Amino acid sequence: MEENGSQEPLPRRSHGVDHESLQQPQSDPKRKGGWITFPFLGVAMMGLGVATSGALSNLVVYLIKKYNVPSVDAAQISNIIAGCISLAPVAGAIVADAFFGCYPVVAVSMAFSVLSLVVFTLTASLHGLRPVPCQPAAAGPCEPASAGQMAVLYAGVFLMCVSAAGSRFNQATMGADQFDSAGDRDVLFNWFFIFFYTSSVLGSTVIVYVQDTVSWTLGFGVSAAASVMGLAALLLGSRYYRRPAVQGSPFTGLARVAVAAARKRKVVVNVATSGELKFYHERRRSGDGDDKAAGNSGTDPIAPSDSFSFLNRAALITDSDTIGADGSVARPWRVCTVQQVEDFKTVLRILPLWTATIFLSIALGVQINFTILQALVMDRTVARFTIPAGSMIVGCLIAVVVFLGLFDRILLPLWRRVTRHDPTPLQRIGAGHVITIVSMAASAVNERRRLATVHAHGEEGDPTWVSPLSAMWLLLPFALSGAGEALHFPGQVTLYYQEFPPSLKNTATGMVAMIVALGFYLSTALISIVRQATAWLPDNMNASKLENLYWLLAVLLAVNFGYYMLCARLYKYQNVGK
Repeated sequence: MEENGSQEPLPRRSHGVDHESLQQPQSDPKRKGGWITFPFLGVAMMGLGVATSGALSNLVVYLIKKYNVPSVDAAQISNIIAGCISLAPVAGAIVADAFFGCYPVVAVSMAFSVLSLVVFTLTASLHGLRPVPCQPAAAGPCEPASAGQMAVLYAGVFLMCVSAAGSRFNQATMGADQFDSAGDRDVLFNWFFIFFYTSSVLGSTVIVYVQDTVSWTLGFGVSAAASVMGLAALLLGSRYYRRPAVQGSPFTGLARVAVAAARKRKVVVNVATSGELKFYHERRRSGDGDDKAAGNSGTDPIAPSDSFSFLNRAALITDSDTIGADGSVARPWRVCTVQQVEDFKTVLRILPLWTATIFLSIALGVQINFTILQALVMDRTVARFTIPAGSMIVGCLIAVVVFLGLFDRILLPLWRRVTRHDPTPLQRIGAGHVITIVSMAASAVNERRRLATVHAHGEEGDPTWVSPLSAMWLLLPFALSGAGEALHFPGQVTLYYQEFPPSLKNTATGMVAMIVALGFYLSTALISIVRQATAWLPDNMNASKLENLYWLLAVLLAVNFGYYMLCARLYKYQNVGK
């Protein structure tokens, strides 16, 4: 799981929050950012996380019980919604990068979160916004929700997507922007995931329990209150935040590279003789007022690198390119700067690694929704309490929080002591792959045990029959998935933030959101294919062969892990230690 080449031993640094820096003022009173922003951002993350997870964790059950949606269809709808909410942050990251910066986008998005929870609360409190409840003993099919009723529900979902677009991963980037050192940013990313999963645990337990045992109206109302609290905390800390200048749309420069390279496809560029060629560098204003070429600043490359050499012609100055005295170009879509070409190459280098992690989210999307359906037909009582089916995901969330803490305080210092290096992002992601494969195998074994009890009682034909097997067995695979997430998700965020060009930092953290979104969408597609090609997944879970799907996922993940190992082996870090 290591890249070619070696890393120098990193200087020792703290892997916890610097409590002294939380208490002491910064050396420069005019300089914003630092750990003083941490409490405000932390409460904002927690409030939004509780609100979102409280509304979405029990969505499958809400669709089944209140909107009379068949169980597998409800799981499919939930996957699509989860995909939309996961994909939306990519658009939010682009908007933050190109136009407004992180803080305004996060603030407005959290306001949309409040509105979305108000809509959800209305759907639960107003009977006219839901179909007539389905009676189990009634003959005939249940009355489906009308188009208008579903439209109101989807309006709330849309508002939540808008909220997630601007806040979910922009919060991580905004937090990282408050610090200068890579060590502080690493700690921040760990805490971001701790807050994210801790808030998800609270939403998936406390709020889901209120929804199931008290009322859906109160449950959604508490989520709305949590969203208001998070927004208030974010606004209260506004005077402390560091707000980096917006650099404009980074994708325009990337698009210019592709177009310029295509236009000059017949031009021959020999990197070995690049010193004899003229490459374009935009000009910058130095401190003494003189113009200097960017390529001569000592930080930008003088000539393009030899990788992806077909793109180098995009920065080549030909006779048809007119360069002004101030360094501007008359036709910007014919020639790009060397730095833009190198930025484009960086994105291309990471894409294979990015594709290798998509299948992790596919497996997780399948596991989450079918575990809820499994829990509905298993014994969910613990002592005198009945655990809501939507709260089963808590096993995964708690495992993430616990494992992140263990990793930060025990495993990471131990690794450094033995190897004199931090584990690389690629190593963390690879370890997450292995644990996720084991999790799918554990889910398959669990499902085989559940179906054995169904067959032993001869209840295959009754979709409502509840197995005496405890649903707590479902927590073991979820705990393994959580440990895997604690490794590969922070590893991915660190990798993309570290390796992407400065102009793409928000988009870098949004890459993880895109992976999660594609995972949910593709898990929906996978389930549809399996339903059409096999008889494994009927609406009656007691007549299903779900274990076969879990074994299929384990095999596909193992093959995907081989692909990831190849990509990791070939990848070379660009910004180690930066």
